[in-house]
Amino acid sequence: MAGREGKPGARRIRWPWRTRRTPEGGRPRGRLLAGLGAATAALLALHRFVPNTPGRLGSLLETFLFWLGPLTALLLLCAAARRARTALLVLLLPAVVWAAVLGPRLLPAGPPGPRELTVVQHNVADDNADPAGTARALADSGADLIALQELVDPASAVYRRELAPRYPYHSVRGTVGLWSRHPLGTTRALDIRPRDIAEPWQRALRAEVRTPYGEVAAYVVHLPSVRLGPGGLGSARRDESAARLGRILAAERARRVVLAGDLNGTVDDRGLAPLTSRLGAPARGLALSYPAALPVARIDQVLARGGRVPAIRALAATGSDHLPVLARVALDGADG
Repeated sequence: MAGREGKPGARRIRWPWRTRRTPEGGRPRGRLLAGLGAATAALLALHRFVPNTPGRLGSLLETFLFWLGPLTALLLLCAAARRARTALLVLLLPAVVWAAVLGPRLLPAGPPGPRELTVVQHNVADDNADPAGTARALADSGADLIALQELVDPASAVYRRELAPRYPYHSVRGTVGLWSRHPLGTTRALDIRPRDIAEPWQRALRAEVRTPYGEVAAYVVHLPSVRLGPGGLGSARRDESAARLGRILAAERARRVVLAGDLNGTVDDRGLAPLTSRLGAPARGLALSYPAALPVARIDQVLARGGRVPAIRALAATGSDHLPVLARVALDGADG
């Protein structure tokens, strides 16, 4: 019968899902892709078990954990192009794990509730060439609270002047500051300085904010920077500072707490566990904030206790190397 397989001139049907085999070994193509898929799934599901030594590898992985999703999508496209059925099946595993663990952050948030504050967090950069423009852009957000880091003279006076018309209440301690539409009560500086820093270093404050929904303890912080080098992720100072701040939070007696700051880490990074174990992270929103030119991670955070953070988003670039982020904070019931 003409056209049957094996006859001269016959055309062999190739089904698109059929795994191709290499000409030399008879083994299916895509074994490397399948191996990468299995490894990616393991890293997503078991990242907490990756040791942090040497080089704080665990923290480094968790900093970029979100990007294992796009990597999985790229591997899936490669497997589809090669018609590697086994690889496609294996790669479904990290896709499902990523969608379950990190995918919800990309879902839309619900409408604002009746007891919400909006909070802007921004590291304005000590070399910002346009502090006045930055201040006006932040004020235009309409947020209830604005938390700033890297406030230095003479730019600090510019922020005070430009924000004052819409934010009559403010407090600055060292290089961090809080501006509020609602009255502030007692404000104090917090000592979270790492032990090996001898020079003046004031990068945390606590302020009582008298909101229409009750009193809120607002923290503004700037944790030490981290560096990525040949030895891995240099985050020892940040981790020490986070641990000191975690002990302060553990002793905090206020029922409702909002923390805004440049934490120099993502909420998945175990180095910030002293904070994220006590305060809730945003439920929705990616809000990549650093570096501003091509943001790959959100290291500017808004966390809460006695409420939740339904959503966070990045705002337009300013003169800083960070993008500002705006978070909605839904507070629990008013004080009794």
